[in-house]
Parts: sequence; structure tokens; C-alpha cells
Amino acid sequence: MSPEAFAHLPHLREKMVAPGESRLRVTPEVLKSWDERARQIGRPADWRISDAEREQNRRAVLGQRDPGSDPGNDLWIYAYGSLMWDPGFHFAEVRLARLTGYARRFSYRTVIGRGSPEHPGLMLTLEETGGDCCCTGLAFRIPAAQAEAESTILWRREMVRGGYRPIQVQVATPQGAVSAVVFACNHDHPDYVGELTLEQTAATIARGTGMNGSNRQYLEQLAEQLAHLGLEDQDMTRLLQEVRTCGGAGVTDELP
Repeated sequence: MSPEAFAHLPHLREKMVAPGESRLRVTPEVLKSWDERARQIGRPADWRISDAEREQNRRAVLGQRDPGSDPGNDLWIYAYGSLMWDPGFHFAEVRLARLTGYARRFSYRTVIGRGSPEHPGLMLTLEETGGDCCCTGLAFRIPAAQAEAESTILWRREMVRGGYRPIQVQVATPQGAVSAVVFACNHDHPDYVGELTLEQTAATIARGTGMNGSNRQYLEQLAEQLAHLGLEDQDMTRLLQEVRTCGGAGVTDELP
């Protein structure tokens, strides 16, 4: 990763997984390995959306982009969860970014990744809340010449099951506003469980575990990265406190 990419946030470099070292840089080979792991744990062949459906979605969101070197054609990606420490794609610049009217929520059931059929987990999503509520994360700039290849890799990861609704939204950064791709919550997805109570969310996260690790590890890593960036998310702070308190005791694996 080029030091220039971290000009605005030099301390972030030490807390970022390089794309070449990321297990979430989803090449066709990585996706094939995910299919095999899904088969081994008994998931059906259609556990993820088809390559054609995913590519159709990417094209619909991004349109036809000029692969030239004009900075006006660079692609911005907004990160609010694991993309903040392990983006898995190459980028030329990263900034702090604030998205108004949205908030982090664990409202998407997962039985693969950081959950299993025996111990389902919850994936982090971005819920539209309206009003003055805001979510502060990161905005990554992918140069126009790399946008096609890198966005394809990103879509394989974020849209593997179609759980998100990618949209283009204005985000505020200290260096000026940019239009970024945001992977917001897809309320129409069958795995969407809505906004559970704090106690329900914490109990599920405390117990959830899958082939990529535990649900609690994810939340702990999110809290650590937010703290490293000097960002505060009171909802996530309260949730982590509740997870540490319950520790999985009295947890049921039933989700709405």
C-alpha cells in the first residue's frame, strides 16, 4: 500500500490489511473456495446469487465508467464495517467520511461466515434513519483505471448473497464532499431480520460463530478500529458492553 494513500490518515496504515494479504480479496478462485466450503457444511448450490445477477447489479449501480485516467472518473467506496480494516481492493486515497441519515445496525441473519445453522450470527448493515443521525467511517478512492477490476472484486464480497442495496450517496469528508458507493441494507432480502432489541442482538452476537470466526470477534474488531480512528458510535459501544456482559449465557439461537 502506497504511503501517499494514507496522507490524510497516516496512523491508519498500521491498522489496515494490505489487499495482497487479504482473505477477502475475492478473486474467482476465492469465490470457488467459498462455494466448496458452503457445500461442505450443507448449504444448497444456490447459497449465493449467480455471477450474472451480481454483475447486473454492479453495472446498474456503476454504469459504464471511462477507464481513462481522468480523476473525475475515480470511484469512491464508503466503508463502515470490515472494509475499514480489510478493504480487499487497491485504492489511492482514504479519508474520514460522514454519512448523514444512516446508522450501523446488526440486522441481517447469517449462517455462513460468522454464523452457522447451529449458531447463527448477525451481519452489520447500514440502516437509513433519517434526521440528523450520522455514521462516520472511511471513504476509499479507486483510480478510474482500476475501478472496473477492483469493483468486480468488491462486489463478489459484498454482494455474495445480495444482502445489501448498493447506492450512490454524497458523503462529507474533511477534504470535501464526494459521491460514494454505499452498501446499505436490503430490507427485501429473506435474511433481513429488522432492528432487534439490544438484548436480542447482543445475545445472538455473543453466540454466533462460523467458518470466518465468531460474531463477537467482528464486533470487537470494529470497536477497536473506531477507537483507533478516534470515532465514536454510541450504539456500537452499548452493544459491545452488552455482549461482554451476557457472554453467551442464556442465549437462544432462534431469530425472528
